[in-house]
Amino acid sequence: MDGFLFQASIFLLAAVIAVPIAARMGMGSVLGYLLAGVFIGPVLGLVDRPEDILHFAEFGVVMMLFLIGLELDPRALWAMRHRLIGLGGLQIALTAASVMTGSLMLGYSMNISIAVGLVFALSSTAIVLQTLSEKNLMQTKGGRSTFSVLLSQDIAVIPMLALLPLLAMKPVMEIASDGSIHKADDHGAGHGAGLSLVEGLPGWGVTLVTIGVVAAIILGGMYLVRPLFRFIHAAHLREMYTALALLIVVGIAFLMMLVGLSPALGTFLAGVLLANSEFRHELESDIQPFKGLLLGLFFITVGAQINFPGFFANPVPILGATLGIMAIKALILFILGRAFGLRGRDQMLFTLGLAQAGEFGFVLISFSVQQHVLPAGIADTLLLIVALSMLITPLLFIVFDFASRLIKEDEPDHPHDEIDEQGPVIIAGIGRFGQIVNRLVRSAGFKSVVLDHDMRTIELMRRFGVKGFFGDPTRPELLHAAGLGQARILVAALDNPKATTKLVAHARRERPDLHIVARAHDRHHVFELYNAGANDIVREMFDSSLRAGRYVLENIGLSEYEAAQVEQEFYHHDRYTVRELAALWDPEVPVTENSAYIERAKELQKELELNLLARLESDDTDAA
Repeated sequence: MDGFLFQASIFLLAAVIAVPIAARMGMGSVLGYLLAGVFIGPVLGLVDRPEDILHFAEFGVVMMLFLIGLELDPRALWAMRHRLIGLGGLQIALTAASVMTGSLMLGYSMNISIAVGLVFALSSTAIVLQTLSEKNLMQTKGGRSTFSVLLSQDIAVIPMLALLPLLAMKPVMEIASDGSIHKADDHGAGHGAGLSLVEGLPGWGVTLVTIGVVAAIILGGMYLVRPLFRFIHAAHLREMYTALALLIVVGIAFLMMLVGLSPALGTFLAGVLLANSEFRHELESDIQPFKGLLLGLFFITVGAQINFPGFFANPVPILGATLGIMAIKALILFILGRAFGLRGRDQMLFTLGLAQAGEFGFVLISFSVQQHVLPAGIADTLLLIVALSMLITPLLFIVFDFASRLIKEDEPDHPHDEIDEQGPVIIAGIGRFGQIVNRLVRSAGFKSVVLDHDMRTIELMRRFGVKGFFGDPTRPELLHAAGLGQARILVAALDNPKATTKLVAHARRERPDLHIVARAHDRHHVFELYNAGANDIVREMFDSSLRAGRYVLENIGLSEYEAAQVEQEFYHHDRYTVRELAALWDPEVPVTENSAYIERAKELQKELELNLLARLESDDTDAA
């Protein structure tokens, strides 16, 4: 027990220290966990047998696949089928085939080469998605294409896990002369040996039992989960929901193991079946903390097992193999991106973002060793290559940031429209925000010129009879073609805060007399737009949040009149607060380090509370 507590303390301490540091440096949590494992394993030697913990940590991967299944609405999958099968499927197939061919040329057997190809066909979902979100690249064409490929890869992990046992060099199960199936060796003894529903059964019996278990999982997900949730709801105990969520995952994983299938296959299937359930979000919130910790533990154990002596013994071949595989993947991605219409920054993002190996590579390598597909020596080398490629990934995104600045901004994915109309109002951005503004302006009888850089949005608006022009609204020539020199009002409603600020600053330089209405992402963006020259600044969520707050007050005890008065007082005080804080805001100093800003914000909050209390007391006095 003392040894276990010591090991647990070391793992948790390493994660608590390394992961926040890695996140602050922009490397992501996965690399933080890996570096934590490297530090406590090969560097300090604080972990004696990390492989003993790996069996437990792998359950985090099972939970991850369950959560991925929960996110995959079958209807959404069907709608994305062309990109999933076309772009994602081709990437997986071509990469696996290329790496497999290279492995065969190096003299490895067909089974080993296939396994190696599958390992390097995958990319890092955790690193790439987190980086895309942090850099606001998810909604770009390159970001959406990258997400489609990652989703295809996540789904492909399931058949890969099912295929690997068929490549085993030393079968775990063998068929006797009487048709019965039994274990060929004692691998796994001590880990539930004897717990099998198929051992000793004839071949047809194994097939029937396996199909029966899978059918039971499907039917249970469709018909039993809802009654179970309603049953435990009667207990009114929060922990029972967590217990049921864990029971679903653990129980399904155990059933799949009993018939010799991958636990990940069963939990993924169950997740997809529950994707449309009303309990989906409850399951996600209950499983997420366990998944995060166990998956982090998995990455730490992988980092602790990296054979650095082996790397330093042959650094050039291993580093060369890493860069070679990444180059092969990048070439395939470049060709596919070109074929599917990606150009410029989008194509570069797609190519560099997916060139690395991924965390599921660790899973496939570990599973391949367990199934006797890969020898331990080759597996150690592959683990090094996967880890090195993931460590290189942040550098690739830095290269993308630098190179994207060198690409001409006028290199579009689609030729910009010729703008043949002008009007008193220019609306730049016709998303959910600019769409409402445009409808209101046109309904009042005023003409508007709509610009947007998303071709799909423009085409959708045209179907509803709203004419818009495709093009980048931040380009000066497009603004002038739309009538910037004669327009009375510009509405800057772009989704990208930086692009909105750039647009406002340019328009103000060109037209000092122009009235500019700008959409702000948050309060700090308000300050940027104010400095750029916007006249009216609207925080995109402020008015709707204010109305929602008024509804809360109306239903918690205040009358409609009192709630409306509080809403108005809050609104006017917030405008006053923004003006006050704008004088103290410094774009060069983080808000958390701007002491004058923080102190004034506290004072203004106290003023607001006192003003609201005084308003309510005044209303009570008037009513009396």
